[in-house]
Amino acid sequence: MSDPVFIGARIYRGSSYGAHHPLSIPRVPTVTDLCRTLGWLPTDRYRTSPCAKPGALYGFHSKDYITALQRSEVTQNTDLAYGLGTLSNPVFPEMYRRPATAAGGGLLAAELVRTGGVAYNPGGGTHHGLPDRANGFCYINEPVLTIQRLLQMGLTRIAYVDIDAHHCDGVAVAFHGSRQVRMISVHEDKRWPFTGALEDNAGGAALNIPVPRGFNDTEFDLILNDLILPAVDAHAPDAIYLQCGADAVTEDPLSRLTLSNRCHIRAVWALRPLASRLIVSGGGGYNPWSVGRAWACVWATLAGQEIPDRLPHDAEQILRGLRWTRRAHPTEQMLTTLLDPARPGPISDHVRSVVDALQPRIRGLGQGQAQHDPTVG
Repeated sequence: MSDPVFIGARIYRGSSYGAHHPLSIPRVPTVTDLCRTLGWLPTDRYRTSPCAKPGALYGFHSKDYITALQRSEVTQNTDLAYGLGTLSNPVFPEMYRRPATAAGGGLLAAELVRTGGVAYNPGGGTHHGLPDRANGFCYINEPVLTIQRLLQMGLTRIAYVDIDAHHCDGVAVAFHGSRQVRMISVHEDKRWPFTGALEDNAGGAALNIPVPRGFNDTEFDLILNDLILPAVDAHAPDAIYLQCGADAVTEDPLSRLTLSNRCHIRAVWALRPLASRLIVSGGGGYNPWSVGRAWACVWATLAGQEIPDRLPHDAEQILRGLRWTRRAHPTEQMLTTLLDPARPGPISDHVRSVVDALQPRIRGLGQGQAQHDPTVG
């Protein structure tokens, strides 16, 4: 099997949603620089993401919307009919090219794993984008387009696993009722976009796992082992897409969850053997130190690299050079290490009730897959 491939692009350097937006921070450049400095990213493992052409985006997005998005980039004018120019989705100089590059990275990832393998696209994971409007910092829905490409290539079963702090509402719109795509989303309960309720199964295609404020590593392990892995295994996927948003970690300002980045590592490690093809993306993550560290740990896990107990000087300087408009300062540990300390805790009644409610549904999914799939038995 080929070595894992890291997909990046220059457009992420210096591109920002604006000085006061949560995505004012560098994310893909930080993880790229950390991995290169640590010797984890030789030239033959790196691919430059192409910018997707408009026609490649029409499989999910409307032509009128993509035209409006391109027009707003050129004119720098708002177009509120398409959600362009809001506080969440501002007008900025690369507002088409940047998300189109993330989408191009996803389409490239699909091609790279065509016959098996692993591709990492940290600029992707833009799971809120809707067919005809920008939504939740997402102008183009890269996960949907990437999964559609996998299906066009002849794959018949895809597992989409999303551990971002926010529900994957745009992906759920795209694959509602699908029997080919199984969506599994762990997200903070009663948090924007206020979708993904426990009872919502997206027409039989989704397993929604809403978790409470304070969700910890112990609870994540329970969810991973008792819900996510059995649900993926029951689907017998040809490929897995793991959306690895880093906004569920304790330090992130846009969630109230308390995970360590060790949960991202465990998710990658546990899911890798369940399909011959794995695509991993970024997603949310709004603390510049925690997101860079988490995504570097993800690549280390994919690439079989050992995470050092303390960063060498050059890598440490990358983290020390980051700036944030918020009045928050990183701990010394966040500047000198990549791996968070474990953040265990008690298992809440909320989490236990979610597991108890969903386990029977997963057993039913497994039975339904066996009946539906002619290759079983």
